[in-house]
Amino acid sequence: MEPAQILGPILSVIDLLGIAVFAASGALQAAQRRQTLVTFAFFALITGTGGGTVRDLLIGAPVFWVVDSRYPLICLVTALLVWMTPRAWWKDRALDWFDAIGLAAYAVYGAAKALSAGVAPLPAAMMGVVTACMGGIIRDVLAGQPSIILRPELYVTAAVLAAALFVLLVLAGMAVPVAAILAALAGFLLRALAIVRGLALPVYRG
Repeated sequence: MEPAQILGPILSVIDLLGIAVFAASGALQAAQRRQTLVTFAFFALITGTGGGTVRDLLIGAPVFWVVDSRYPLICLVTALLVWMTPRAWWKDRALDWFDAIGLAAYAVYGAAKALSAGVAPLPAAMMGVVTACMGGIIRDVLAGQPSIILRPELYVTAAVLAAALFVLLVLAGMAVPVAAILAALAGFLLRALAIVRGLALPVYRG
């Protein structure tokens, strides 16, 4: 498949979904700390756009939110919506669930965008992981808490599964929309298991 044929309507929906839910997770981080609306907006923007910005810089593409104002607008609207809702509406692990959806969606979209830019399969899958994880990492650092990637439960592994599975399915000839949906579901389900059951990889005991 030609690189230009990778991105399409389904991937665009996945992209916008990833932005919205990551922005929501950033706003929820601010909500947990009872911050101002400005902080809500900042956390939503940095979480929603952080991973994609790093990806675009690495693959030499125009930074997506700079050339398309829909993305920062989605982040700001999402921040406002979270700000306007009572904290009681959000369950204790709401941030984790929003983050899980964004992780799976953005891992797939990041890999797809890298492939569409002519990046080779392995680094394209890595770009999916970068896209999925960097926004959450930046959010946690700014919030002054240990990064989510340092928790024992599976996180980066779920992004690796989604991104790598998407690339493999596309290389095997599967239709891009089907590959995107299957890969995103696989990544989300693995992360969901980690949230619900504390699923984790063995840790170093040297």
